[in-house]
Amino acid sequence: MVIFFATPDVLSGLFTLTCFDSTAEDAVIAPFGAGCTNIIYYPYREQMNGKGRAVLGLMDPSARKCAKSDLVTFSVPITKFMTIIDQMEESFLITDTWSIIQKRIE
Repeated sequence: MVIFFATPDVLSGLFTLTCFDSTAEDAVIAPFGAGCTNIIYYPYREQMNGKGRAVLGLMDPSARKCAKSDLVTFSVPITKFMTIIDQMEESFLITDTWSIIQKRIE
């Protein structure tokens, strides 16, 4: 799996890339769980069950106290991540909209 510690702008890109090739409304999930559960366990389970959904994490207050206030985690099973990589050049990343957001990220 691949784990990102992401700000809202980066999260919007990761979220959109994950949903790019999916019609599922739950291609990204945010299940309740402790910090390590959402960062490691749920994404691992997604890989094992073949769904490949990405998981938002660091929602648990006990984990939030250990992170910067503007970061959450975004964990992606490796098979889904490889699909995302293959489709990046055909996605919104080549648009003017993303260029504006990218400048703000930098």
